[in-house]
Amino acid sequence: MKRYEYVNVHIGKFCGAKSEEHRAIIDEYAGKGYRYVGYIPTNISDYGKIKDMDLVFEMDC
Repeated sequence: MKRYEYVNVHIGKFCGAKSEEHRAIIDEYAGKGYRYVGYIPTNISDYGKIKDMDLVFEMDC
């Protein structure tokens, strides 16, 4: 059995490709024993830019 955690990350006007917020979140969850498995875009602009996404982590129960 697996347990999943979803962490929402907002990609704002000043927080784009050079953002490192996701790295800190991935490191934090790795320290808790979770494994990063991917991301899911949750809000996309009309022009295709991802505005929000969920980082997905899993852990064996």
